[in-house]
Amino acid sequence: MRRVLFLDIDGVLHRGIARRSGNRVMSSAPNIKLFEYADVLDSLLLPYPDVEIVLSSDWSVVFGMESTRNAIPSSGLRDRITGATWDGFTLDPIVWSVLPRGAQVLDYVRRNKPLRWLAVDDRADGFEAHRQRLVHCQTDVGLGDSAVVEQFRERLQQCLTHAPKYESEN
Repeated sequence: MRRVLFLDIDGVLHRGIARRSGNRVMSSAPNIKLFEYADVLDSLLLPYPDVEIVLSSDWSVVFGMESTRNAIPSSGLRDRITGATWDGFTLDPIVWSVLPRGAQVLDYVRRNKPLRWLAVDDRADGFEAHRQRLVHCQTDVGLGDSAVVEQFRERLQQCLTHAPKYESEN
């Protein structure tokens, strides 16, 4: 009976992308705070206490799931994180890195069969057959776009409350 939100970080929880500098992670622009929209996501998920988060971000591959989880400032979001899309992937890690984001998510869905799912990402590649299950953010705006936040609110209701089981979508 799992209900899963696949969460990307860059271009979703903050504008732009983060860069690694030594052992630090920094925003791509000095005026952008990492995770600036974590509270937005936290409030969107409040009506859905049993929705878990599976990281679909490159952060979880580069830094590891635990380090990524610990970097997120919202304890409400951290507590929801149960894994990453690459968990259980059995092919060469190089293959994983070149898969479209949607293919990564769909591979996780195929392997784990959550009852209901939704993805929020600034990448739309690989989601062509599942556009209704993607909240697509613009990289330079993330969840700072009120129209995207409203669409997200609607998609949460549609996909995580009234969605058909995954098996019936084949």
